[in-house]
Amino acid sequence: MPEFNDNPGAPVPVHVGIIMDGNGRWAQQRKLPRTFGHKEGLTVAKNIVRAAASMGIKYVTLYTFSTENWKRAQEEVGYLMNLIQSHLRAEFDFYKQNGIRVMHIGDLSGLPVSVQTEILNVAKDTKDFKGLTVVLAINYGGRDEILRGIKKLNSKNIDFDSITEKQLSESFDIPELPDVDLLIRTGGEYRLSNFLLWHAAYAELLFTDTLWPDYNAEEFEKNIQEFKNRNRRFGAVLK
Repeated sequence: MPEFNDNPGAPVPVHVGIIMDGNGRWAQQRKLPRTFGHKEGLTVAKNIVRAAASMGIKYVTLYTFSTENWKRAQEEVGYLMNLIQSHLRAEFDFYKQNGIRVMHIGDLSGLPVSVQTEILNVAKDTKDFKGLTVVLAINYGGRDEILRGIKKLNSKNIDFDSITEKQLSESFDIPELPDVDLLIRTGGEYRLSNFLLWHAAYAELLFTDTLWPDYNAEEFEKNIQEFKNRNRRFGAVLK
């Protein structure tokens, strides 16, 4: 991997969100089952996580399985659940060697018990690691997270006339998760697909036609460089 030293004075994003799109189409182009694309995509995700850690990025959220993905064929959904479960168990040494903390965002209760167990175990086993935090968005939807957050507040009998953004954000799945600085979507689609809607309010958006299994560390570095060259104003007019 080439050394990342372009424009060294500009800060890298603190939090990068990635919509890993294109696994199925990648496989179909090669006349393979869609499941082959998901397996290849897992290898790419690991490479991107390693690259992000080397750059000093603090958080990477990977859109792994959305609340809408349950609509897919039962065979594909089952394969994805098994892939998630086996990957979390098998990659602990990778997390440990790289100091990677793993967290989950999404409706945990809606997942198979075996997958819930693996998610909770890896989160517990990596909670004290101090390097990059990888947030796995599994059974996640931005609207669902906001709705569940509102229900949490309602259960506390909070006066809704005086509710603040801070109170609402603290009711989300990971209250300390910072806003997304850069949101990358692969696969040539130009939409957010219900991903981190609250957290990405002022994210820089970057779309690439590259299908996720063809995405690599070099392209990721170029995407980070583009972010570093953008002028972020957050609604203000800079003088």
